[in-house]
Amino acid sequence: MLLPFYHINLVEAGCDEAGRGCLAGPVFAAAVILPPDFTHPHITDSKQLSHKQRESLRRVIEHYAIDWAVESVGNEEIDCINILNASIKAMHLAIGKLKRVTPQHLLIDGNRFKPYPGIPHTCIVKGDSKYLSIAAASILAKTYRDECMVELNEKYPQYEWNINKGYPTQRHRQQIAQYGISPFHRKSFKLL
Repeated sequence: MLLPFYHINLVEAGCDEAGRGCLAGPVFAAAVILPPDFTHPHITDSKQLSHKQRESLRRVIEHYAIDWAVESVGNEEIDCINILNASIKAMHLAIGKLKRVTPQHLLIDGNRFKPYPGIPHTCIVKGDSKYLSIAAASILAKTYRDECMVELNEKYPQYEWNINKGYPTQRHRQQIAQYGISPFHRKSFKLL
């Protein structure tokens, strides 16, 4: 069972991103504030869940969360500011999109973050497998990003983004070699 909070008396938002290692598409991030008494036996790091499980849990999270938000930063900006800065920017955008409650503390998955104005944070390596709110954020970020890549696949079916979601599979690299790059590929990444 994941930990429900880092600070028992503070309103905490868990933050995570999806799509950092992809060759194409935006990076997505989510911020989630869960009720202090919320528990769910199946919420964990999104990478440990099947597509069907993530979709089911997304509905649970969106229903029960006190507040949640998802934002993205596109591939062109990733190429300009690098993937780490783009991931942090997407998290900042998601935090700024929270409307019902202002968090008093941020739980950030990973070991790097730029302070969000006025809200202290704690970075937690593998936080999506330790804290419920970070795991919930990982599920939202992943499901929204996957949805985006399926939509982009309709314009560029030759890359099979509906299957690989833009990740650097051997087949995806072969497709780039065969068809060239799309407007959604990250030119600053090693594509071949």
